[in-house]
Amino acid sequence: MTKDRLSPRALNRATLARQLLLDRSALTPAQAITHLAGLQAQAPLAPYVGLWTRLAAFRPQQLENLMNERAVLRAHLMRHTVHLVDARDFLRFRPLFQPLLSQALRGNLARRLDGVDLAELRAEAASLLAQAPLTRTALARALAPRWPDHDPGLLANAAAQSLVLVQIPPRGLWSQTGPAVWALASAWLESHPTAASPESHPTAASPESHPVASPSLPVTKIPLATTTPPTPAGLAGAADELVLRYLSAYGPATVADVQAWSGLTRLREVTERLGTRLRPRTGPGGAPLLDLADAPPDPDPGIPAPPRFLPEYDNLLLSYAERSRVIPHRRPVPLPPGNGASVGTLLVDGCWQADWRLGQEPGVLEVRPYIPLSVADRDAIAAEGERLLGFVRPADTRDVRFVRDGE
Repeated sequence: MTKDRLSPRALNRATLARQLLLDRSALTPAQAITHLAGLQAQAPLAPYVGLWTRLAAFRPQQLENLMNERAVLRAHLMRHTVHLVDARDFLRFRPLFQPLLSQALRGNLARRLDGVDLAELRAEAASLLAQAPLTRTALARALAPRWPDHDPGLLANAAAQSLVLVQIPPRGLWSQTGPAVWALASAWLESHPTAASPESHPTAASPESHPVASPSLPVTKIPLATTTPPTPAGLAGAADELVLRYLSAYGPATVADVQAWSGLTRLREVTERLGTRLRPRTGPGGAPLLDLADAPPDPDPGIPAPPRFLPEYDNLLLSYAERSRVIPHRRPVPLPPGNGASVGTLLVDGCWQADWRLGQEPGVLEVRPYIPLSVADRDAIAAEGERLLGFVRPADTRDVRFVRDGE
């Protein structure tokens, strides 16, 4: 099988194209979330900026509708961090992560909860959450009387790691906010008759091949599988699909990259099982990479990459073991506290070369570059920054300011 070699620039452009960052995509928000296998959502509003920078005509209300319709969910998934994912994807992939949670539960937490029957704790927490969604604090308070000699916070954390939970609106809505309230995934989806996306569910296809759903299509209820233990064959199939979906949106990549993104281990067994559905490629410096056998053609390495404003925690920067394809320096990816729509990183010529934040004055966006910028780069960044301001903080004035470290 022929191995085709990629230069650093060619790998960068291939990655940007699959991440919908080379050209803004005509995909719907639901299709983009599915293609990307979820968006990092630890900062509640980050997915809105992440979709705005990737899609041609994104409006916040579109994502709010998907969340309120329960077609997409906020939940712990990859790397046990909060992601915004398609509801079907969540039900399919969530069982893959339970062994890691259970292992952690049996380790440190179990030692600190000596004398607590974890099965009893799980049943009690499930009973409480079946009555009403709760914040982690409220769950801890409700569990405390049953185990008065133990830290209520530890009880709640242990219960959360043993249950399949989702974060519910208004947390994560653009137009309003709220605390992190958790519900049983089964109860949240079963209680809503239209908890599904009406769109098709593509698997490991190029973004352009995703069909655009007709608004007249009927909504199909998601078949719930949150209480039925998956079979070994079902788990293997879900792992296969997860790897294929990663390569579709992040490839070409290594097994270590997939594991860094997902937090799962032993994925080489999966890639070997996929066999001819994958093809080997060669990255910069001779690094062995894997790709989909039917991956779309790589873009021309010479194609310009426009500036792209990313939200904090964007998966583009966090989803590789070897990050040099988009991070040409050794700066750690910033993980600041915030709502996800006021600070972030900036791609210049396809690489993270600047940070951005909203200024204290209305209508001001501050850009802090790490490298000297050409006049053309500054003009392109300013124009894109004005569009970002129009999205996150509409005002009559849109002022993009370039600042230096220390200012």
